[in-house]
Amino acid sequence: MTMTVSANSTNAFLHPFAKPTKDNFIKLVRGQGALVWDEKGNELIDGMASLWYCAVGHGRKEIGDAVAKQISTLEAYSTFDPFTNEPVEELAAKLISLCPMPEARVFFCGSGSEAVDSAMKLARLAHVQAGQPERTVIISRMRGYHGTNYGGTSAQGLPLNKIGYGPLVPDVEQVASDDLEAMSVLMSQRGNTIAAVLAEPLQGAGGVYPPTPGYLEGLRKLCDQHGAFLIFDEVITGFARLGTWFGANFYKVNPDLLCFAKAVTSGYQPLGGVFVGKAVRKSLEADADFILRTGYTYSGHASACAAAITNLEIIERENLADRATHIGKRIGDALNALVRDGVIESARGDGAVWAAGLHSTQNNFKIRDRMLELGAITRAINADTNTFCPPLVITDAQLDKLMDAFATAASGK
Repeated sequence: MTMTVSANSTNAFLHPFAKPTKDNFIKLVRGQGALVWDEKGNELIDGMASLWYCAVGHGRKEIGDAVAKQISTLEAYSTFDPFTNEPVEELAAKLISLCPMPEARVFFCGSGSEAVDSAMKLARLAHVQAGQPERTVIISRMRGYHGTNYGGTSAQGLPLNKIGYGPLVPDVEQVASDDLEAMSVLMSQRGNTIAAVLAEPLQGAGGVYPPTPGYLEGLRKLCDQHGAFLIFDEVITGFARLGTWFGANFYKVNPDLLCFAKAVTSGYQPLGGVFVGKAVRKSLEADADFILRTGYTYSGHASACAAAITNLEIIERENLADRATHIGKRIGDALNALVRDGVIESARGDGAVWAAGLHSTQNNFKIRDRMLELGAITRAINADTNTFCPPLVITDAQLDKLMDAFATAASGK
């Protein structure tokens, strides 16, 4: 059979987070380590691990082989009752061994957006099962990004991302990002109607904002006081990005539910999930006849789980958590030097995820585009931020070139 291509096929793909009228994009064709190449042969240093996820770097044949082997054996099968498969059981056991929360289980889905929506549902459901159906309110933070499904969109603290989609999920409210007092007041007002507080330990896609000292500890205390669950969205911070397996380890605060995706497979297959902690488990498991009526076609997808298993082996074998600490120090030092020189306004970050806060006279998209000309990739966020989250296999030489490209672009050269 011969495939025919229509004349307007170059604009067949409607790109996410882009102008629908745009029709000129950089076509990437190959990747290796922290480098990618476009169709014209231009080499680019990946300063963003694609979209915060490619921890082990591009072109890992080892992962490709593991996925191919699983596809040729049993590509996937439903894990709805009564079925399971070997890769999902192996991955679940491995993840639980890494999980910061004691006595947790893991629920699988296909993405970070699905993970957040699942955690929101599980939080409300656990309260229903505990005899408190009035607990429906979920409180999140301004600047927070929690994916683009309806639950996560409702919980976002980025107003522009919520426009045009009609009524969102009810009983989802936001407070100022680092204002514990505002959180305390709202929780007192909502009383026994609160189901959960949803927070990124380090706010990522909203501009890379680490928590202020004591903030996460304060959230944990407030949730305990008000009988609410604490949900951590660790879609960006999970799997060695901060120099520890999870942000919960890094900041020494444990949630009741923990969402993950991205670096669990380094993007080699789509996979997400939720760690379900002891308090939530207790309610869900109290009635032996209760059936959990949520899940996804690809929950526990065997080939995606095979990718995750191999990816986690690489993170451990190559000590990429330690490498993240080293990378983060070099990025932080470079950005803080630019702050001291007056080139940029501020530097924010922890571990190996950082942001440059720009002066009002600078344009983050122009900086992004100039960096592309110089052979390096950054992400432009909001109107005043460029972000850095490279693969954890980036070499020091590549890292220096990345930061030199940013310094040149930010200086208007």
